[in-house]
Parts: sequence; structure tokens; C-alpha cells
Amino acid sequence: MQLTRTLETILSTGAHGAPVVLVTGARQVGKSTLLHRASGGNRQVVTLDDPNLLQLARQNPAQFLREWQPPLTIDEFQYAPELLPHLKMAVDRDGTAGQYWLSGSQQFHLMRHVSESLAGRVAIFPLLGLSVRERLGQGQGATPFLPGRSVAPPPLGAPADATALYELIWRGSFPALCARPELDWDRFYASYVQTYLQRDLRDLARVGDEMAFLRFLRAVASRTAQLLNLANLARDADVAPNTAKAWLSILETSGLVTLLPPWHSSATSRLVKAPKLHMLDTGLCAWLGGWSSPQTLQQGALAGAILESWAVGEVLRSWWHAGRSVQLYHVRDKDGRELDLVVHRDGTLYPMEVKRSATPLVADLRGLAALAKGAQPLGHACLLCLVRAPLALGPEATAVPVGWV
Repeated sequence: MQLTRTLETILSTGAHGAPVVLVTGARQVGKSTLLHRASGGNRQVVTLDDPNLLQLARQNPAQFLREWQPPLTIDEFQYAPELLPHLKMAVDRDGTAGQYWLSGSQQFHLMRHVSESLAGRVAIFPLLGLSVRERLGQGQGATPFLPGRSVAPPPLGAPADATALYELIWRGSFPALCARPELDWDRFYASYVQTYLQRDLRDLARVGDEMAFLRFLRAVASRTAQLLNLANLARDADVAPNTAKAWLSILETSGLVTLLPPWHSSATSRLVKAPKLHMLDTGLCAWLGGWSSPQTLQQGALAGAILESWAVGEVLRSWWHAGRSVQLYHVRDKDGRELDLVVHRDGTLYPMEVKRSATPLVADLRGLAALAKGAQPLGHACLLCLVRAPLALGPEATAVPVGWV
């Protein structure tokens, strides 16, 4: 089953207007498939997983680009940053939009090289796993989620209750698992983690003890939707704090976790300034945590935290997959009042809270008080929860089914 990605239209129409397009993301989120479908099969495609092509790209990048003419897609581009100065010369000679499409994992290293060499010449699109709308075949034309008085219609087939929702959360967002229900969940994630340990870590860092890193991964998964405390994380993973910091950076680089920064300003000195950790694929998070079924996950200790991480991921997808950037934060003050997510847009803060409840209350948004003294104006607030339909909680707050994002 082929699932349409929201980014597909942006890429296929050339709406970005840039001569180079770069799609980044974790392994198996669908970067190559997206570029192939968006091209309509009308581009040459090379992958630097091929050792012969990789050798040519590294040792003689000018010859590589003479042999492979645009329109050209280069997959696994991060393996040959030597191509970048030659791509720059090529697009400076001919600035036609969409000459080169690139895909790559390991975002930090790739982005650093690209920003140095192709500034002003490249459109960069981060890609995560499938959003709800994409996995239901309704990704085309999906718009970014922003709290407001009017709520976009739900996707047809959106999870109708908590049981259906936790089935989606447990399954995860990798396209292979979403498109092929017959794939064994446990075997898929076991293979994914093993491949990650053997391939990406080889390129990103020298990890001598793979079992220690796996232990670290499990410790991270158990802390999804929690404030980051590196000392505690290192202690529970039985590694040194500087090792934990380096390995967490690797997880960010690989596109497996995000650290949601805290919102703070000079007028809100009582706000906690620690970032909040979220795993971006909840299926992987559940596998690492040993939750063997949607039912045990829904009833277990991680149920609320993994729902929050899933909601954060869905909001991110709604923006990134529409080709838009977004500034996301969390808020927590020293009195424990918090907001799980804040969108900063056009000088306005849009607060969001995630609750595993089907009976929302105005009190669920008490974290708004943590922003009350700030200089930024507040937009409409949103409570993402298990209600069946949108429900007004006041003139400036709405409860929205979390599966509608």
C-alpha cells in the first residue's frame, strides 16, 4: 500500500523554488520513497550505499557529477560531503529549481556541511514517520496545526477511542509498519535497533560497548516526556555523565529524539529552564520499554507520557511535512504549573496541554498561569485529550481530540 506524504506536492510542483532540495530524517522514515514518488520517475537516482559510487563521489566528485547529470536524486548523501562544493559550482552555473534532490540521515553533520556550502541554494525539509493523516491516506493538502476557535475536520478514520489511539501509538510511525500490518512488530524494532547500532553508530561515534548503548536507549525511552536530567539518566544507564551527553546528542542527530526547549523570558524568571525529552517514534519507545501490546501500554505506567510524546510528534509532523518551520517549547514553573507544548508564531504564544482524559476541565489548563506575566501575547489555548469532538472550555480555550492533529 502506497501512502501519500504531505511533502509530496511541495516537492513535485517545485514550490520551494530552490535548485537543491535536501530531505533529512531517521532511517526508514520514507525519504527515498518520498523523493521517488514526488519525481514521478523522471529523475536519475543514485544511492551512495553503493560502495563503487561512494568511492567515486569521495575521490573524484567532479567526475561523479559529470557522469550523473541533473535532474538527479542522490540518496544517502551524508556519506560524501566532498560533493558539496561541486554542487555549489553546478547550481551557480544554472540555478534552475530542483536540479538536485538529496536525502540523508545523521542530520547534524549533514546540516553543518550543507549550511556552509549551499547557503541560499538549498531548501531543507525534515521528515518524520507518518502522521495520522498520512497513514490514513489523507496526507495530501494537510495543514499545520495551530490552536484556534475553529478546528480542521478530523481525518476520515481517525482513532475514535483510547483503544484505537493506543494501537496507533504502540504500532509507531515507520511507513513499513503502517503500510504492512502483517509485519511482526517485535522483529521490526529489534532489527531496526540492531541496524542502528551497527551502522549509524559506526559513523557518528565510537561506541565500544553496544550493550551499554542499548541500556542507555532503554533509559531514554523510560524518560520520554520528562524534563532532562543528565545526571540521573547517566546513573540509570550506568555510564559517565559526559558519555550520556554525547550519546543523547547522537540520538538527536539520528532523528530519534527531540529536546523541547523551555520557554522563558526576562519577565518569567520563575520558569524552569531544563529541556523536555521526547522520543519521536512511540512504537520504538514502546519496544525499548518492553510494552508488548497496545493494551499493556495503555494500562501501564508510561501511558500518559507516551501519549504526550505522540502528540508532540504529531504537531511537529503537521508543520514539517507541510514544508513549514515551527518554534515549539514547553513551560514549567517552580510551582509545578506546566504546559506540555507552546507554539511561538508571529509574536504570539499558543499554549497546549495533553491529558489522558475524556472529561476535560478548565483546571487542566492551569499551566496558563505560568505564562500570565510574560511579555508575549497569548493566543487560543488547546487541550489535546480523549474527547470525541471539540469542546469549548471558555472563550479562549478548546478541548480537541488528540487524534485530530
